Amino acid sequence: MNKNSEVLGHMKPIRKAILPVAGLGTRFLPATKAMPKEMLPVVDRPLIQHVVDEARQAGIEHFIFVTGRNKAVIEDHFDRQFELELTLTERKRKADLELLSRDLPGAGQTSFTRQQLPLGLGHAVWCARELVGGEPFALLLPDVLVQAERGCLAQMIDAHAHLPAKSNVIAVEEVPMDRVHMYGVVGVGEARGGAFAITRMVEKPPRTEAPSNLIITGRYILQPEIFDILADQTRGAGGEIQLTDAMIRLAEKQPFYGLKFQGRSFDCGSKVGFLAANVAYALAREDIAPAFRAELKALLGE
Repeated sequence: MNKNSEVLGHMKPIRKAILPVAGLGTRFLPATKAMPKEMLPVVDRPLIQHVVDEARQAGIEHFIFVTGRNKAVIEDHFDRQFELELTLTERKRKADLELLSRDLPGAGQTSFTRQQLPLGLGHAVWCARELVGGEPFALLLPDVLVQAERGCLAQMIDAHAHLPAKSNVIAVEEVPMDRVHMYGVVGVGEARGGAFAITRMVEKPPRTEAPSNLIITGRYILQPEIFDILADQTRGAGGEIQLTDAMIRLAEKQPFYGLKFQGRSFDCGSKVGFLAANVAYALAREDIAPAFRAELKALLGE
């Protein structure tokens, strides 16, 4: 197969995205006792809204939420609120009405399915198999925000369009070597455009055994064959069905590529990462940055 036919053979667009939102958010108790962690605000938008915004900017048409108990408010957030809209209309709050309308996915663009048991990320992805069907899809972890001029997923889709048929893409970023034991780490192979071939995937390796300092960041483009592997994937670390274990098996049959995206990620599953995201996103807002910067300087005694 020549290079051109290899590249052009897989031109299915990435139309669907899975967003796993079934986690309990125990690291944010008591705030998450009654409110999903995905609804915690970064400035004035919930975490999950930021991630959906990134997906929409990348051209995603169908958003598949894998939910759990006590997550109905996420479904409500992506629905119309007639009482609120009526009140805003009566008060002539046109800008607020336009904002709500702009953020709302179109009719039929959202689907919700339940993950009845907390069996890990791999199991959450498998729960969405019937909604995804037989096409490649994006997977975005709502705990991770990526602040970038061009969204992380859009960068990945750009790279994916120039890769061989049946390619999988994982977003990666550098961390200091003394932190690699906390993450999934990839081995670096031959460059292909802006991406590189992944030679290995290792979950939380000791520093001395890590193949690089490039870690998996919470954005994926995966082929539908991952569902067949997840169907019989044995439980791994923590007694959960690990996505990384399934990707290692899939890598025996299909190519995996890493993309060092442009931008900065924030682990909003941790308190420090969540607070840092709020600061970074606030400083990027022209309407509040000057006053917020002054408050920060006052707090820091500058």
